[in-house]
Amino acid sequence: MHSSGLSPSRPKSAAPRRRSRLLRRLHEQRYLLGMSLPFVALVFVFNYVPIWGWLMAFQRYRPGRPFWEQQWVGLKNFTDLFQDETFYLALKNTLGMSLLGLLLGFTLPIIFALLLNELRAGLFKRTVQTVSYLPHFVSWVVVAGLVYRMLSTDGGPINQLITTFGGQPVQFMARSEYFWGVVVLSDLWKEIGWNTIIYLAVMTAIEPALYEAARVDGAGRWQLMRHVTLPGISRVVIILFVLSIGHLTAIGFEKQLLLSNAVVKDSALVLDLYALQNGIGMNKFSFGTAIGVVNSLVGLALLFGANAFFRRKTGDSII
Repeated sequence: MHSSGLSPSRPKSAAPRRRSRLLRRLHEQRYLLGMSLPFVALVFVFNYVPIWGWLMAFQRYRPGRPFWEQQWVGLKNFTDLFQDETFYLALKNTLGMSLLGLLLGFTLPIIFALLLNELRAGLFKRTVQTVSYLPHFVSWVVVAGLVYRMLSTDGGPINQLITTFGGQPVQFMARSEYFWGVVVLSDLWKEIGWNTIIYLAVMTAIEPALYEAARVDGAGRWQLMRHVTLPGISRVVIILFVLSIGHLTAIGFEKQLLLSNAVVKDSALVLDLYALQNGIGMNKFSFGTAIGVVNSLVGLALLFGANAFFRRKTGDSII
């Protein structure tokens, strides 16, 4: 049997097909992409462009000199940092307050959202939700003033309650052992309502048929909460938990700065406040930058570590 002389047709290359699908998808989502461009630009300008400033950590930076005339010192700033006992104190305070805040500030908003979701009176539910997230918009300066007033030994409601039950007034703001708790509980009061919003939004997306099927099987409200609502928000909980772990060392310094005093300053020192005091307060700009670099790298390591752990356990990854 003779060949016809025609060469077999080659299959189309996969690359042009993928490129065609990509271009078609970009065209279909052109308006969405256009709306997102300003926000991507803001993130790039304010989160990625400043990274070049990390080079200061390897210099003996002097303001007023051009960048190329700065003295390069290699890892000296990092060596000095790891030999400074104050750094380890700040790291301990940062991780201690962060872990305590993660324990309370992550779990209690979920519980609060579950309870709000069970409310049937719409007006009462909306009122409670609005009142709970209003403190998010209050400045920490005002919150610090309220905390001082609430915990004052001179007519503060907390100490009045203690003395009513026969106790002695407690100087909460002058006792180092209470400082972490004061900061964490103040932050919890300020942010618990705001942190419930995303969970309530996810709960509204749970298929109502799941609740109906569970009720037919005889499930009560607690069973519905445990077997329908919690599994329905579990993926979002894991994502937010992993992101929270990545931010363990990035807790800011406003709370600690405003609520601290000379008596509790050792318990109030966190990495961001340590960097502020050295970088701007003492004009040690390179040393302060080195603190910020270490802080960011520790947070990045925690984020990737937590993501790897949950990817191994659940098979999902957020990165």
